[in-house]
Amino acid sequence: MTVKDIFDSMDYGPALEDASEALSWLADRGGIAGHFINGQWGPLRDDFASTNPATGERLAGVTNGTADEVTKAVAAARKAQPKWAKDGKARARVLYAIARLMQKNARLLAVMETLDNGKPIRESRDIDVPLAIRHFYHHAGFAQLMDEEMPNAEPLGVCGQIIPWNFPLLMLAWKIAPALAMGNTVVLKPAEYTSLSAMVFCEICTAAGVPPGVINIVTGDGDTGAALVASDVDKIAFTGSTAVGRIIREQTAGSGKTLSLELGGKSPYIVFDDADIDSAVEGLVDAIWFNQGQVCCAGSRLLVQEGISDRFYAKLRARMDGLRIGDGLDKCIDMGAIADTVQLDQIKAMVDANTSGEMHQCKAPEGCFYPPTLITGLAPADTLMQEEIFGPVLVACTFRTPAEAVEIANNTRYGLAASVWTENVNLALDIAPKLVSGIVWVNATNLMDAAAGFGGVRESGFGREGGWEGLLGYTKPRGKSSDVKAPIAFTSDDGTPADPLDRTAKLYVGGKQARPDGGYSQPVFNKSGKLLGHASIANRKDLRNAVEAMAAAKGWSKTTGHLRAQILYYIGENLSARADEFADRINHLTGTKNGAKEVSDAIDHLFTWAAWADKHDGAAKGVPIRGVALAMNEPVGNIAVLTDDTRPLMGLIEPLAPALAMGNRVTAVASQAFPLAATDFYQVLDTSDVPAGVVNILTGDHTELAPHMAAHANIDAVWSFSTSDTSEIIEAKSAQNLKRTWVNNGTARSWPSTIWRAQSTEIKTIWIPYGE
Repeated sequence: MTVKDIFDSMDYGPALEDASEALSWLADRGGIAGHFINGQWGPLRDDFASTNPATGERLAGVTNGTADEVTKAVAAARKAQPKWAKDGKARARVLYAIARLMQKNARLLAVMETLDNGKPIRESRDIDVPLAIRHFYHHAGFAQLMDEEMPNAEPLGVCGQIIPWNFPLLMLAWKIAPALAMGNTVVLKPAEYTSLSAMVFCEICTAAGVPPGVINIVTGDGDTGAALVASDVDKIAFTGSTAVGRIIREQTAGSGKTLSLELGGKSPYIVFDDADIDSAVEGLVDAIWFNQGQVCCAGSRLLVQEGISDRFYAKLRARMDGLRIGDGLDKCIDMGAIADTVQLDQIKAMVDANTSGEMHQCKAPEGCFYPPTLITGLAPADTLMQEEIFGPVLVACTFRTPAEAVEIANNTRYGLAASVWTENVNLALDIAPKLVSGIVWVNATNLMDAAAGFGGVRESGFGREGGWEGLLGYTKPRGKSSDVKAPIAFTSDDGTPADPLDRTAKLYVGGKQARPDGGYSQPVFNKSGKLLGHASIANRKDLRNAVEAMAAAKGWSKTTGHLRAQILYYIGENLSARADEFADRINHLTGTKNGAKEVSDAIDHLFTWAAWADKHDGAAKGVPIRGVALAMNEPVGNIAVLTDDTRPLMGLIEPLAPALAMGNRVTAVASQAFPLAATDFYQVLDTSDVPAGVVNILTGDHTELAPHMAAHANIDAVWSFSTSDTSEIIEAKSAQNLKRTWVNNGTARSWPSTIWRAQSTEIKTIWIPYGE
């Protein structure tokens, strides 16, 4: 080829990264990836092969961890944890040393990542490795500050962590750095396809002075991961597919293990007609063809405003045709190989099954490669618009108005990320809060940082990684919990009514008293056996009606904190006016003399959360870009609560007040043994300007209603403080749509306001770059 030919074609010649150092590193260690347990390498077995997806060449053998080996790793972590947790400043120095040594070995880590995963070396070198290092630097600071800034928090203990193959080193850093910073120890399982960068990391940990047992790596396949989930750990942190996340939720149900899930996505990429089209096209290249589209937050659903769609598609196709696909070690390529032939076959099968729209594909080399693909003209309900492909396939449709864009964007069971492209900042900041997702990028895509929370809603999982909010998943409040003891309802053979007219307390649904669907009620007696009245017994249909009422009251979540505060103050005032009456009712129900104190506590609690309603601030995160990452507190939505049976009034008010203060709508099931204080309370709600449907009160059997609450698709979270054994069934049934749960596992404790606020809100991170 002549110089003239090169200038005519503008073709890039190869610029291959030298992989010899990485290959020598593997050879020097026997060519086997194995376990790192208690600071030592375990037995090396060639159970299956790790290959370079770009060439098919064998890189190393991989040891497939057994259940016994997982148990050994967990035991080592358990033994090391108490000493590791003692000194935050010492932890900070170790984390800082890890970051410095990762910088020193950055080239080795990048080359190993590309060899093992197939992604372009420029992505490994310029994005993955620097961001992984950033996480250790940033969390070294959290370790330094923990004792001062989080004095009431303590580590969970031993964390089991399972990471995917798309970002092996970066996901390792996301999981290990916050866990270690907060004083936990870890057992981490890399993906079976991509264990090699974790092996390099283990040697870095040894050099950094990580004490034996603090970091343990166990390699293997899905069975190894299942053994880790079943092991004696205090938390499971999982990043991967929604299907596997659902299984983990079911398997950990009732175990008392903390769980965080970062799962799949089908993220919308919304382009308005006033957007900088060339910038939006370039951003889209990063949104969907970065890492071969194997990104959970990939902008895989393109929504273009109708007036510019033809022009936008034309520019996009032209840009696609210029993409270079090949061996990831070539510094001149844009897209590398698919990580494994299994994933390649899945991508092919999904695209081949599609019969809608028009498809444009580029060329790709033979082997484990898939061409960049664009399918336009799809309907929002088409399979490829709904299902995660996890490959370099972009699907597209058009919209006419901003409202339609939001409706299409939210028409998915996922809720991880979204991108909004417009030159109108008012439009961008109007649309961003309306999108059901954990992250929104304005005129950008794939912005991430250790200081800013990352995570989703709906079937994209729950929990956050990064920032102060990410630390909550690796800590718990200090102090001991106690076992709950179920109250025993009083009974009597004497059916004499409380007054000549027997009054049955109805349910409270949609701002009105409602008869129970089943038509049944239960008698409620005092300690002397005198009948105090009857309480309705709610069933699943009554729950359905309450959920419909909550949905109709969604305007509550859009009200100002100031308005919510005023209403909570008003509730407290009206309860105070009837304090003696409620105290007397509680004394009769429980047979104690604690009624006055319980009413006083309830009033104080209402006033406290009235104060918090307009003071739970968001934050502008200090991310290293020209711009801001806004952490916005949003309500969870519809929350169902099984209240504490032992406190007839406070058991209702304690969860109700923070949930309302943060803008949620609530359906609460009153104390099963002492329900009449809660049914009296809806008279207070009626006189306190609470909009209909914001609070709904049911009475009845907690164990009967719990599975229906957990399985209901339109309930966003379930809390259970019940003395009934409901925790396991709630967590298991919640796997159907992966809603958030907060259960007591048969214990009781006093929760600080930080936990109530965290459980009552979702944090949405809105990234807003600025500048010309």
